[in-house]
Amino acid sequence: MVENVPPRQVWEALTSDPQAQLVDVRTDAEWNYVGLPDLSGAGKRPVLIPWQIYPTMQVNRSFIEQMQQAGLSPEHRIYFLCRSGVRSAAAAAMAKSAGFPDAYNIADGFEGPADREGHRGKLAGWKAERLPWRQA
Repeated sequence: MVENVPPRQVWEALTSDPQAQLVDVRTDAEWNYVGLPDLSGAGKRPVLIPWQIYPTMQVNRSFIEQMQQAGLSPEHRIYFLCRSGVRSAAAAAMAKSAGFPDAYNIADGFEGPADREGHRGKLAGWKAERLPWRQA
């Protein structure tokens, strides 16, 4: 089972724990057009590894290998982020099963659920918590 961690708690871990890392599992299109967490205040950068490959949205079969290539190891505490928390939960579960014991899902993702008008980023998630982010 993967634990869901509130975004603000993730930010606190990233700023205080040298072994904490954020892996953004969204697609290239999302990184480029929606934005990215800005971890410069924590002296870090998000690790960008897509869980699914745009535009076919097939699961990235090299996901764990790409984590290892990015320098992530079982000693890291890894927080996975997607738009709303669904893909990142699947990515965290795969990481756990591949030998990364401290794999967590960021609750509500980067943008959270849609509001009544269908807009994201206002109800819950990284952006709604007003955590640092930037447009790519």
